[in-house]
Amino acid sequence: MNVTTVGTTPRLQGRWLGLAALTISGLVLGLDITILITALPTLSAKLSATTDQLQWMSAAYTLALAGFMLPAGVLGDRLGRKRMLLVGLVTFGISSVIASQMTSANGLIAMRAVMGISGAIVLPLMQSMLPSMFQEDERQRAIGLAGAGSFIGLPLGPLLAGWLLTHYEWGSIFLINAPVVVIAAIGVWFFVPESKDPAARRLDWIGAVLEVLGVTGIVYGIIEQPIRGWSDAQVWGPIAGGAVLIAAFVMWQLRTRFPLIDLKLFASARFSWATVAFTIVGFAMTGVLFILSPFLQIVQGNDAQGTGIRLLPLIAAMMVGAISTDWMAKRFGAKIMVASGMLGNAVGMLMLSRVGVDTGYGLVAAALAVIGISIAFTMVPALDAILGSLPAGETGAGSALTRTLQNIGSSFGVAIMGSILNGAYQAGLSSHLGGLPATVQSAAQSSVAVAAAIARHLPSPLGARLLRAAQDAYAQGMSEVMLVSAAMMVVGAVLMALFLPARALRSETPVEALEREPVVA
Repeated sequence: MNVTTVGTTPRLQGRWLGLAALTISGLVLGLDITILITALPTLSAKLSATTDQLQWMSAAYTLALAGFMLPAGVLGDRLGRKRMLLVGLVTFGISSVIASQMTSANGLIAMRAVMGISGAIVLPLMQSMLPSMFQEDERQRAIGLAGAGSFIGLPLGPLLAGWLLTHYEWGSIFLINAPVVVIAAIGVWFFVPESKDPAARRLDWIGAVLEVLGVTGIVYGIIEQPIRGWSDAQVWGPIAGGAVLIAAFVMWQLRTRFPLIDLKLFASARFSWATVAFTIVGFAMTGVLFILSPFLQIVQGNDAQGTGIRLLPLIAAMMVGAISTDWMAKRFGAKIMVASGMLGNAVGMLMLSRVGVDTGYGLVAAALAVIGISIAFTMVPALDAILGSLPAGETGAGSALTRTLQNIGSSFGVAIMGSILNGAYQAGLSSHLGGLPATVQSAAQSSVAVAAAIARHLPSPLGARLLRAAQDAYAQGMSEVMLVSAAMMVVGAVLMALFLPARALRSETPVEALEREPVVA
């Protein structure tokens, strides 16, 4: 297809097939995040990986994904979004195949970093291309379907990983990416139009280096927090250093003639507050999923496939929400949809806070359904507001900026919610460890998984008591996390109700809206 013009978007033939290709691109990224977590015990045995190496198999991907998204989005605007998306997909597929054949842990870590860089190209560009494919009356529906692909991959990861590891070698968890990437790349090649900034400027390399190093430092410190604690220099040092570099990046962007990203985007109230909503939901929801999965698997005794199956109400509700959000947002506007979606998330989290060790699955399923449809009601209108506020030449950079902030928020969510969980878990378990050696007590307090492993090796009455105490302590910690997350969602809903504009001014282009829109509604 030819390069699309900036401004009015014609209705393109094959646009829904192109959307399917973009949705598949997001699906493979979502799968890759959780499929590895499920496979870590197998990788430890097959590759003789140490605990640090296992951590870096996940961290290398996360760091590369977070650090390189903004430069990748900017390059897409300058060189062509379709071209860069194809580069990202092909690189992701090739690195996945190579990763499946690795015989050493360090080699796999290197490939995970390459996969992270490739994902950093794909994730922002797959959504930034939607304005060039769909007119405003179809855009929210397209955003909902594309976004659902990424979210669906998260709970499907454990389900697919369990099946693959049961029937095939460990490399299959990476090899499965190859055919999916081929399908996505073919669809993008034939059905997605090329688009780019017609007045592209030279790349701000200084800004790019500052941003990559700053974001990488912050995310690295967050990743190290669960192991070392907030007071360790290897945690607060990289976070502080990263924050200094990000401050330098902001100052440089405001002074240089050709910035990496135009920070005046934040002068738009719709862009700014929709990005805040995106970040808050990323912060709370990632932490919730991070904590709920071990509860279903370790506390309630489900295997990886069983855990994935029990997350299906979340998937189904998100699909329903993604389909229905389109007409609801046209009727009620972004303000009501995003605020009500956040309140719905708060209700779902309050429901999960009532779940205990012996609670039946019904309450969990109902809470997941409420959360799933509420995520769609929040994220789809927010993302539509973001894309609708961006100048046509900067959709790649603007999408990447939003995704980067969401990624940082998600990383902080896991770390902070994990700290709340660990504090409550250790407090609840400490009074039940009497009579055990000090080393065993310390190990049991490190995680519920370790406590369960210890309980299996103790005499039956003592082991049963330790296991039950650990499960109750984890359930109490999860309850506290859910209450904190629900409170965050309520605060977010109030902020959206006060400051997020319901609709963009119809008579203005995104560029004009950016120039005239006040910071607060």
